[in-house]
Parts: sequence; C-alpha cells; structure tokens
Amino acid sequence: MPNEQPTWHKSSYSANGGNCVEVSEGATTHLRDTQNRAQAELNLPAHEWAAFLTVLTR
Repeated sequence: MPNEQPTWHKSSYSANGGNCVEVSEGATTHLRDTQNRAQAELNLPAHEWAAFLTVLTR
C-alpha cells in the first residue's frame, strides 16, 4: 500500500485568533499547529480522536 499524504483542514474547534490546529482524518488522525507545520505532528488512532471529540462536545 503506497504512503498517502494527509489531506489537511482547519479544525472547526480552532479560534479565529491565529491559534489554529489542522487535522487530517482517516484510519490515523494527524494534528498539527498551523503556525509550525514543519514541527512535530500528533498522530492518534481514529477511535481515540472520536472519543476526544465526544468528551469535548459534552
């Protein structure tokens, strides 16, 4: 299976003040800071990201 590049979008939970997070969702969810894209990413299994969002929206 070839390595696919993540398709990034701004998280709907990001504020408009420049403190934004980009997300790429799939079997693995990738997170990164829009101001430091070349820095490290946080990678989570999709089910963990879904659980986080469930708690966040309660």
